[in-house]
Amino acid sequence: MSQVLFRNISLLDPRWNEPRGGYEVLVEGETIREVSDRPIRAPGARVVDGGGRTLLPGLIDCHVHTMHSEVYVNRLETVPLTLMAAHAAERLKRMLDRGFTTVRDAGGADWGIKAALEAGLIPGPRLFISGRSIGPTGGHNDRNRRTQIEPVCNCCNAMVFLRSIADGADEVRKAAREQLRQGADQVKFMVSGGVASPYDPLESRQFTVEEMSAGVEEAVAFGRYALAHAYTPEAITRAMTAGVRTIEHGNLVDAQAAALMASKGAYMVPNLVAYVVMKERAASYGMTADMLDKNEHVLKSGYAELELCRAAGVKMGYGSDLLGALENEQSREFLIRREVMPAIDVLRSATLVGAEIVRREGKLGVIEPGAFADLLLVDGDPLKDFGCLQDGGAHFAAIMKGGAFHKYAV
Repeated sequence: MSQVLFRNISLLDPRWNEPRGGYEVLVEGETIREVSDRPIRAPGARVVDGGGRTLLPGLIDCHVHTMHSEVYVNRLETVPLTLMAAHAAERLKRMLDRGFTTVRDAGGADWGIKAALEAGLIPGPRLFISGRSIGPTGGHNDRNRRTQIEPVCNCCNAMVFLRSIADGADEVRKAAREQLRQGADQVKFMVSGGVASPYDPLESRQFTVEEMSAGVEEAVAFGRYALAHAYTPEAITRAMTAGVRTIEHGNLVDAQAAALMASKGAYMVPNLVAYVVMKERAASYGMTADMLDKNEHVLKSGYAELELCRAAGVKMGYGSDLLGALENEQSREFLIRREVMPAIDVLRSATLVGAEIVRREGKLGVIEPGAFADLLLVDGDPLKDFGCLQDGGAHFAAIMKGGAFHKYAV
């Protein structure tokens, strides 16, 4: 089994508060074999001289949309499934280029694209899939035009392939079972209005507690869990009542809803970069004035969300949620959160907390024996300047996923 030995590095394990010099890391096969503050003997290993650079774990983005190649989602009506998959392959490669060695797709990616990654047919991160997101008629998941009376089939174009419509507890239960049959690692429910959908107000209630509970019950019974798109305190509270494990977005959360999340051990996955970038660029890609008005509303509450969740003790994962051409700003979330959070907490959201969310503690987000060898060698210290994580991965001298180099420019 091949070995790689990293020497002359500044080691940044997110469990520490700062990088530490004098460490060496030995990789064997797909995992880390040894981490030591003394020289490691490995005569047959390939030695990588880090040149004093920082070695840190691969990053984890817990809210991406692999298949959403259009900012205005309805434009996917004209995209065939083959072209959607080709776009997805490019998007996944660029995510790995940016140092995201693990991503959780929050609706759209299926077992086929995951299998292609695992077989090495395309380069990209480890992928945790939700399959098709599930929502009610008229909700955030319902992209049907008002002039469209009959439902379209579930495979005729990229837009309908990404979503599932269900009404009533029995339909939700069946829809969840189908996504689990299709290999979902987690099941996604839409429980409030959204920004990028044409007809539903942000404060609208989508799915009853009974409907959500049916879907969550199926996910848990299958050994999986549920995540929920939710903005308002009421939507978050109802999702918590139903047993949802992670809340996506959550911009309008209040102190009471945050405290409830903390009491249940639930996670929040904010995506502030999505709203910042949509304000700056989405109009040029066809997003409507009504959608941009909703975006402005949730953007104003984004920083307060971070502060409320921190005060309540809610763990927050890193999420980007960038559609179409906006995905090139995936790493900007680091800079945005740094405005109100300590750098180490921001980094932990994209490592330690992300590993907990995808339920791979000890295997991802840390540098220790037995963990996957997902490693980044970066020019600079991220805790002093997150600029070294920007620019599409330009500052990474090496990117390793599962013991194999995706990039090597040492």
